[in-house]
Amino acid sequence: MKNSRVNKVLEGMMREGLSQMIITSPASIFYLTGKWIHPGERMIALYINKNGNHKMVINRLFPVYEDLGVEMIWYEDTENPIDHLNKCIDKNEILGIDKDWPAKFLIQLINSNVAKGFVNGSPIIDRVRMIKDAEEIEIMKASSKINDAVMLKLWNNLEVGKSEKYYVGLLQELYESEGASGFSFSPIIATSPNGADPHHGTGKDLIKDGDSIVLDIGGKYNSYCSDMTRTVFIGKEPSKEHADIYNIVKSANEKAISIIKEGVKFSDIDNAARNLIKDAGYGEYFTHRTGHSIGIEVHDFGDVSGVNHEEVKAGMIFSVEPGIYLKDNIGVRIEDLVLVTKDGCEILNSVTKEIVVL
Repeated sequence: MKNSRVNKVLEGMMREGLSQMIITSPASIFYLTGKWIHPGERMIALYINKNGNHKMVINRLFPVYEDLGVEMIWYEDTENPIDHLNKCIDKNEILGIDKDWPAKFLIQLINSNVAKGFVNGSPIIDRVRMIKDAEEIEIMKASSKINDAVMLKLWNNLEVGKSEKYYVGLLQELYESEGASGFSFSPIIATSPNGADPHHGTGKDLIKDGDSIVLDIGGKYNSYCSDMTRTVFIGKEPSKEHADIYNIVKSANEKAISIIKEGVKFSDIDNAARNLIKDAGYGEYFTHRTGHSIGIEVHDFGDVSGVNHEEVKAGMIFSVEPGIYLKDNIGVRIEDLVLVTKDGCEILNSVTKEIVVL
């Protein structure tokens, strides 16, 4: 296992007075072991204990040929994996449980009375994962660099008469050509007025001359996600109304980024973007939080919202993506990923945020 990461989780457990925990999230298991295992309906559980007595309970359907640095406990489809897991647990101590563990396993474990009590242990590892180590930062930078290249190639291929859905297929090829392993989320290609729906389901609508297009895309590189949004115009300069809206969103993005440094609250970052849009008269049309954490998962734990008063720390990576959405008219969103540093932040995307007409 990746001992430095495991030790950080153990330190977090000790601060919470927790001596044992099971981790069942495939993303968190990958974070600690370097191995992706997608168990489907079967159970997988990484048991960690403050005494170092770590074990992994895993179905034989998922062979692991490399040494993960943890004792493997294998079970067959004809066996009950909870019986194997129960043997690992100290019944005299409280057990941390993963927040997303299926009830079919959780209820069975609770009914087995194998621990003194049960708590949600996920916040411990979630908070460790929020702060990227040096290896993760380099991968995230590389992932975003690929996303920049893909965005520019996408721009070069946008044509009147082609459908939103066509470009989802093209994006798959572009990511593969740049060394990514597919999407980090389903791309949003939203030609106007579809862009007024922040999570528009990409469909068969055709690009028309004079349209605006919201392009929200991301890929995976070495299992780490990228995410970026740009809004472009096709064929002709935007109207004054649309250009003004675009520049308000751009200013909100830049204002929020300008205040980011260690010690600033997530809520302050959200307010910086939101207040600028509100003061411009479009507050009711900015309908979502300003950003989300990102890493192994495109939506890691933590968000940039007005109710999150936690202070940001160096090593955190999250999105800054304000938007304005006018029904039956236009949607504009501009999104960058930022890496928090002691004295500021580093923007991981380099694609221009000026008005672009293709």
